[in-house]
Amino acid sequence: MVSRAEQSQFANWWWTVDRWLIGSLIMLMLIGLILTMGASPPVAERIGLPTFYFVHRQAMYLVPAIAIMLGVSSLSPRMVRRSALAGYIAMIVLILLALKFGHEIKGARRWIFGIQPSEFLKPCFVVLAAWAFSEGAKANRLPGNYIAILLLPLTAIPLLLQPDFGQTMLISIVWASLFFMAGVHMIWILGIGGIGSLGVIAAYKLSPHVHERIISFLHPQSSHLGTNAFQVETALDSFYSGGWLGRGPGGGVIKRILPDSHTDFIFAVTGEEFGILAAMALAAIFGFIVLRGLLRASKDEDPFCRFAAAGLVVLFGLQSCINMAVNLDLMPAKGMTLPFISYGGSSLMALALGTGFLIAVTRRRPRSEVLVSASYEPSMAA
Repeated sequence: MVSRAEQSQFANWWWTVDRWLIGSLIMLMLIGLILTMGASPPVAERIGLPTFYFVHRQAMYLVPAIAIMLGVSSLSPRMVRRSALAGYIAMIVLILLALKFGHEIKGARRWIFGIQPSEFLKPCFVVLAAWAFSEGAKANRLPGNYIAILLLPLTAIPLLLQPDFGQTMLISIVWASLFFMAGVHMIWILGIGGIGSLGVIAAYKLSPHVHERIISFLHPQSSHLGTNAFQVETALDSFYSGGWLGRGPGGGVIKRILPDSHTDFIFAVTGEEFGILAAMALAAIFGFIVLRGLLRASKDEDPFCRFAAAGLVVLFGLQSCINMAVNLDLMPAKGMTLPFISYGGSSLMALALGTGFLIAVTRRRPRSEVLVSASYEPSMAA
């Protein structure tokens, strides 16, 4: 046990972080490893890999992910901003390089050097948007709100060029929530909402991929539809097959024909093998993390930390809700992972970075330090 009287850096970290939040996140990581053990073997065997190939790789990614989360959580708000800026610039460069030199998978170029830069871009974008909106709320010379407005298209356009409509929609909604928190006039909110609606209509009209996913959601029985409708219908069958208590670990049968059962549709495998009650318990853990994060954000007197914590929590919670909603056929398929549960190295590392930022900005700090930070002359180095 670490004494409160101890003055070491570790003791200072231990007594200022939200240990409930850290414990919940690590619990999710371990649950994800267990669920990957049940969901991934059929996929590995289907593509000619060793049975526990994905399990071993997920376990391998887990150690550095926890290290990243805990390491980043020790940063000061100033270092969080600097790290986010450096990460944002690096990821935008990698996304642009991926458009030219990246691997094309399912018609999109999202991967380069073995990573998916858009996953790491999301938490960095949220932190920068939070900084801009927090500065815009102050009476100073920096036009924070205009910087925040410019930041959205600078981020969304490279994502759309990949194309990645799911991630673009996700960061846009998180940005809009920060925009609303900033207390701007309702006319601006209605205008942004109208632009967003036009963007969805344009994607539906101009992108065959988006068109197919929306049509398959609205008309799942249409004979001309392919894998999207099949995936969602099979995911629903998994929940029906599992019932309330499930078929038992490793006892699922529908997962053997469910595409992406270890990534986008691992929640459906959870329902089949462990039951609807277990799926509800998993959703409750996500809910606890979101509510805990929002509670800590609401109590923070530093505008930047309040905006950043709220934005990162919304990002985490919204991605979780989208994945679970797709598995339950409540919205069109998005190709989005379930945080810390779905298999994926880039996703796991990026989520560790984002939650590390979240823990860092929700740490308890002396009131004098908060007041100095809030009144400090704005700059990205601050």
